[in-house]
Amino acid sequence: MSIIKITDLSMKYDSNFVLNSINLDVKEGEIIGYIGPNGAGKSTTVKIMLGLVTGYTGKVEIFGENIALGNVGYKKRIGYVPEAAEIYDNLTAREYLSFIGGLYGLSDNDVDVKAKELMKLFDIYDFYDQRINTYSKGMRQKVVIISSLLHNPDLLFLDEPLSGLDANTVMVIKELLSLFSQKGKTIFYSSHIMEVVEKISNRIILINKGQIVADGSFENLKDQVHGSTLEQIFNELTGFNQHEDIAKNILAVIEG
Repeated sequence: MSIIKITDLSMKYDSNFVLNSINLDVKEGEIIGYIGPNGAGKSTTVKIMLGLVTGYTGKVEIFGENIALGNVGYKKRIGYVPEAAEIYDNLTAREYLSFIGGLYGLSDNDVDVKAKELMKLFDIYDFYDQRINTYSKGMRQKVVIISSLLHNPDLLFLDEPLSGLDANTVMVIKELLSLFSQKGKTIFYSSHIMEVVEKISNRIILINKGQIVADGSFENLKDQVHGSTLEQIFNELTGFNQHEDIAKNILAVIEG
């Protein structure tokens, strides 16, 4: 079953194509690693699918429904962890999670029961009734992740979700994503951390200059492109091979 189906998706800002005829079919249970250089069109793709950006051409279907028709009901089946979450940090975690849960139609009691257990499992339960503006970056990220999971979504969009997390929590999240996939949930994972994408994804999509330039499992991509790591494959396909020279020049400037 197709969870996401994108057909001839294009998007312009002024006269420049940010996305240029993207075609994509994502099946139930897939963990998609969506990667590309800055400005390649990753965030624009995700924001279009979330209904946050309009003005595109082409067709985007989520759960078999054309999102351009205006029915936002599909969003109740989606969880989203943005790269830079706008969080109401004057609220306590209890208040914030109750607010988010209410947006998804959950009762205060259901949210409270789930939130307490998740706060315990993420080892931040003692801060449940403290204002979020007193939290560390990692604690805030845990609350954002919890808020994306409360309603048991069928499709998760994750944009750099591991930012600020400790090593133990990173391992938990990796295992959780694997369990989600086994349950038939679909993950759309965007990150610049190639090692993580390489390990957790069963399908990797590389976008460059608004176009998909690679699509397949890590093993498939290794067979198609010279490179033993995803970072090497990424550099080969995006044409970036100046990293050693740039690093040497930066060091030379620093040393005077």
